[in-house]
Amino acid sequence: MNVIDSFRLDGRTAIVTGGAGRYGKQIVAGLAEAGATVFIASRDLEKLESTAAAFRAEGHDVRAAKLDLGDAASCDALVSEVVAQTGRIDVLVNNSVTRCGCGGGWKKPLDSYDASFHVNASGTFYLTAAVGEVMKGQNSGSIVNIGSFMGLVGPEFANYAGTDMGKDPTPIYFYEKGGLVNFTRWAASVLGAYNVRVNAIHPGGLMEPHLPEAFVRNYSARTQLGRLAGPEDLKGIVVFLASAASSYLTGTNIPVDGGYTAK
Repeated sequence: MNVIDSFRLDGRTAIVTGGAGRYGKQIVAGLAEAGATVFIASRDLEKLESTAAAFRAEGHDVRAAKLDLGDAASCDALVSEVVAQTGRIDVLVNNSVTRCGCGGGWKKPLDSYDASFHVNASGTFYLTAAVGEVMKGQNSGSIVNIGSFMGLVGPEFANYAGTDMGKDPTPIYFYEKGGLVNFTRWAASVLGAYNVRVNAIHPGGLMEPHLPEAFVRNYSARTQLGRLAGPEDLKGIVVFLASAASSYLTGTNIPVDGGYTAK
């Protein structure tokens, strides 16, 4: 196969959880531009439909599907719906994350932590297992977990100097994204015999209009490339991991953070 052709995803079916959000849109764009049929899945079906329609207007096959990651029946229904429509699942991108009021320190009721873990950990485990069964039957597939640089390092309080941000960080996001590092290795180990690959990327901070100028300056200085992530910086790595171009790569955790964690 020509190396450029190995990046193509024509005829492949992908699921992206949380595909209408911050990182989700560029992940969906990358997969769709590479030729995949992409299902974007979350609880907000109306928002998903609007996002999917915008991609279809550009000539891409992007479809919306309902998913409550905290509900096993909803996970099973999503898998069944995708298989019923396309006959297969080639790519799963575990991108969705819930924010459940755990911010502002770590002295929180246990129930608030449990609610976060139920979706971000248990729900991700369950959906990965359900999709993994389909992929095992195909003897092929690629699962891409979306972690965070915050799962690889502790908080850098100097980033927040001159802002009202970061005064009382919560451990929950660091804990969950750190756990995803080794879940990736575990899932790669149990699915590898079926030619199903599991890898994770760990994005750095994403440039957004609401970020204080001081934070942008501080954070950018902390990276090797001198900037935050942009609206297309995840497209290439996700397509690479989803495609035959990375056919001998599994169990890896790849920082995509402009060199933040290398300093």
